[in-house]
Amino acid sequence: MSCVQTESVLKKIVRKIGQECAARGQTVSETLVVFMVKAVVLDPRNDFNVDQTLTKKDVQNLIQLCVTRLLDTTNPSLSTIKMQVYFDMNYANRAELLSEQHRVLEGRLAPVVRDITDSRPHVQEIESVYQTIVSYVLLSSGLGSPTDIEVVREVTAGLQSVFPQREMITFISLSKKNKEQQLKNLAKLVTGIRLYNKECGKGGSSIDDLPAILNESIPSATQTVDERLNTCHRLAHQYTALLESMQEDQHRYTQLSSFKLKEALFNVRQYEAFLCILLSDAITSAQEVEKMNVQFAATMEQLKNTVQNKVSIDTKEVFPLFVALSNLWSGFQNEILLLSVLKNMTNNLQQFSEIQSQLFPEEMLTSLLEGVTVKSDEERIRETMGTRVNVSDFKNQEWLFPETTDNFDQLLIQYHGFCAHAIGVKGLTLPGNPAIGILKHRERCYVFSSKEAAYIFAQDPDKFIQLNVEKASEHAELILLLELYHQFEYLAPYKQARNAGKYLMKPTTKCDSSTQTDTHILPPTIVTSYEWNEWELRRKAIKLANLRHKLTHAMQTDLSHMRRDNSTQVYLPKDVSTQTKRDNSSNVPRPQIFLEGLRGASSPTTHMVKVDLTRPIDEN
Repeated sequence: MSCVQTESVLKKIVRKIGQECAARGQTVSETLVVFMVKAVVLDPRNDFNVDQTLTKKDVQNLIQLCVTRLLDTTNPSLSTIKMQVYFDMNYANRAELLSEQHRVLEGRLAPVVRDITDSRPHVQEIESVYQTIVSYVLLSSGLGSPTDIEVVREVTAGLQSVFPQREMITFISLSKKNKEQQLKNLAKLVTGIRLYNKECGKGGSSIDDLPAILNESIPSATQTVDERLNTCHRLAHQYTALLESMQEDQHRYTQLSSFKLKEALFNVRQYEAFLCILLSDAITSAQEVEKMNVQFAATMEQLKNTVQNKVSIDTKEVFPLFVALSNLWSGFQNEILLLSVLKNMTNNLQQFSEIQSQLFPEEMLTSLLEGVTVKSDEERIRETMGTRVNVSDFKNQEWLFPETTDNFDQLLIQYHGFCAHAIGVKGLTLPGNPAIGILKHRERCYVFSSKEAAYIFAQDPDKFIQLNVEKASEHAELILLLELYHQFEYLAPYKQARNAGKYLMKPTTKCDSSTQTDTHILPPTIVTSYEWNEWELRRKAIKLANLRHKLTHAMQTDLSHMRRDNSTQVYLPKDVSTQTKRDNSSNVPRPQIFLEGLRGASSPTTHMVKVDLTRPIDEN
């Protein structure tokens, strides 16, 4: 089946499940239905094969299972999944929330800004554009209602003090970008002026005292979150104690097996995790407000000292202070927004934990806990503080400890910091103690609740990791609670899947090391002609400039030309000898022939005789 066909079938299934639930009086969101469909298919107990095409019977069975689980309001697992979907769809961190708020505010102001920057008014229409600027300043500051005449007059007076109407002609001639920038500057200046006037008792009656509101509201919100967090801790400890007693005593197992204690524990742990996030945001807000209170008081005091008892004031002195006041007030407004979102999230999350009181009333829980020792997470960690694994017992395992790892407290621990052994084996979310030792396996870090659990897990980590995956397949809420995004990417919510590996921090192991380098690896590159003194450079420049106009003259007379001292230098001759091959020669016999009778003969009949007198070669 292609991706398009699969998406089409999934949409039909989701639509059908939504209609079935609505027909039975239960309204469910599409996101929740999609999550439930994937969770039901993932559960191995339902015998769905994700690699094969679903038959018509499979589709009907899937729809029926999903509808049954979505309508089972007594199951803590459903409440946990609803809680996870709600938190994923509604929660945003400080930066994202403020960025979204800024974008929404700019979108609301965009039509007003266009009316101001795109207009080319005539002289008669300048006053109308000026009133539009007043509206922009008022809306962007968020200090007062535009329908309040007194507020409008106060803003108009503040604007006229820094931007008289006669300067509109210059403003109109600016480019669109410069107009937008000047509008933002004017809004900040007017806001700062109004805040100063409020401090001096000369106006600002419509401006709420945000620092006082925050100083009162933040502790109240923090206390509310803290109280609910303490309740979660207490319930989690009690449920964990009951589950441990079930595994130790068969009679208690028979007595408590009908209760959905594991699902209730997962629900409490997830609620606890979300409340910890909100509590952290509340503490951050309190720190920011405390810092801004100090800055606001100091800036206001500096502004009073600058303005007090002066007829004329330089705008370069006071305008930056007005802008600083406006920026700090914007920070207070942001904290008010963040606090409001935090309160809403806290109140809305509570509905997903109300099932605890329905399943386990206080009286029933007290009776079930008779004879059971309840340990808090802190007590469990204290019991194992003196124990740690012996690294020499493991050959191919890497263990991390505080004294050997630089960023030990910042490591990203798997399974949300719960014991990696107890989840798959016992189905419990026991707190892990990093002091026992953190096992690094396949670039991921795992902690354990005891030394024994660490040794068992380290013998075959892949086996226990697979057990945890199977446990999460049976209880889909564990995928988000234990942050198993890398193993269930298709089931993880968008935000968590996107940020799953964003904050992964690799451990930095500490060790003793030493290095040695040459004193000067590269040849020196000192420029000897460099001068740092500006006056020395000027002196050289003047000297060179003067030389351009100088000439060198020389002359010589007949009487003096012989007096010149001359000197020459020559190279003295050297005695050099060379040797060549020796001379040699060879002689051949000289031909000698004697002719007898050339001088005449005694007898005329006598003939001339030729005699060869040449000596033979052998005689040489």
